[in-house]
Amino acid sequence: MFDAVTIGLGAMIGAGIFAALAPAAGAAGSGAALFCGLAIAGAVAYCNAMASARLAALYPVAGGTYVYGRERLGEFWGYLAGWAFVVGKTASCAAMALTVGTYVWPGQAHAVAVGAVVALTALNCFGVQKAAWAGRVIVALVLGVLTAVVVVCAGASRSGPAGVSEGFGGVLQSAGLLFFAFAGYARIATLGEEVRDPARTIPRAIPLALGITLVVYAAVALAVVSVLGTGALADSGAPLVDAVRAAGASALGPVVRAGAAIAALGSLLALILGVSRTTLAMARDRHLPGALAAVHPRFQVPQRAEIAVGVVVAVLAATADLRAAIGFSSFGVLVYYAVANASAWTLSSRAVARVLPALGFAGCLALAGTLPVTSVVWGAAVIAVGAAVHGVRRAAIPVRK
Repeated sequence: MFDAVTIGLGAMIGAGIFAALAPAAGAAGSGAALFCGLAIAGAVAYCNAMASARLAALYPVAGGTYVYGRERLGEFWGYLAGWAFVVGKTASCAAMALTVGTYVWPGQAHAVAVGAVVALTALNCFGVQKAAWAGRVIVALVLGVLTAVVVVCAGASRSGPAGVSEGFGGVLQSAGLLFFAFAGYARIATLGEEVRDPARTIPRAIPLALGITLVVYAAVALAVVSVLGTGALADSGAPLVDAVRAAGASALGPVVRAGAAIAALGSLLALILGVSRTTLAMARDRHLPGALAAVHPRFQVPQRAEIAVGVVVAVLAATADLRAAIGFSSFGVLVYYAVANASAWTLSSRAVARVLPALGFAGCLALAGTLPVTSVVWGAAVIAVGAAVHGVRRAAIPVRK
């Protein structure tokens, strides 16, 4: 149980909280709305994770919802989930890279972001992966930094300018943006072959890890809002650094910057690995160019997929805005989990068993639809392009079964 929860915390508590608070505060308008958005994001994440856990127990193979959707709903829906995952998580990679740049060298954020992508892609091509112990060290460091931020801001006890709530639409939009900060919560659901008594351990570990993460995020959000106020928070490029500075602890600023950079680099490394492996799986099924399915004979990694993902992420990191990347990423990942919930719905005909998948499906669609307009438009357009490409390829080349 302890190890499963630790893995879940390592997957969730990372760079997202350093980057997502500001755009979420801007969408919410007020502190109360921001906290409502955080609660909704956590609830949707819980529904998604439980759906993934049930499906992972039935299909303990790599591929996640790409496999679940194909097996439960049909080949097209599996492909659509895989496509949404690849594009959404590619945007997540760009967001993590830009988080590194924003906290390390704000004036050259894009250049630093591209450098980080190039360096980690090169490491991945030679089979260098983040070890389990490294993940635990990173989460311990990040928790230490977040604790320091909360303590310093609580000690300052000054209230920044209050904002005006944007209404329920603003709450949902903030929830959709904060959903980005929970990325990785379904990692526990993939541990079916690695934990003792998975049928009992996994359903208990998921809500425990999510609950701890939610408490940590709520404490950080409360501390930062109490010092900056929602208005200044919404305008901040590095909100946690600005919060400790406003609290009179400027000396802590470099520590917060270092913590954010370490968290973002760890998340970026894991994300590039995940996206490249899903790209590999889709290439093997001929949903993506077959050349991307090649595995290096010596290093045993899909180098072509790694390089292709690295190039796309580097371009996005050089040209995209951090907030736009977060919104686009959330849209793609929410579509991905909507398919997961729809797949879980088919596992049982009992009404009780279908409650969580129904809530998760509705929550994913609601949050995706209320994200910033540009994120919805671009996200829907990219998903539509993927669906069109699938239709063309399906007509021209029979998909391997």
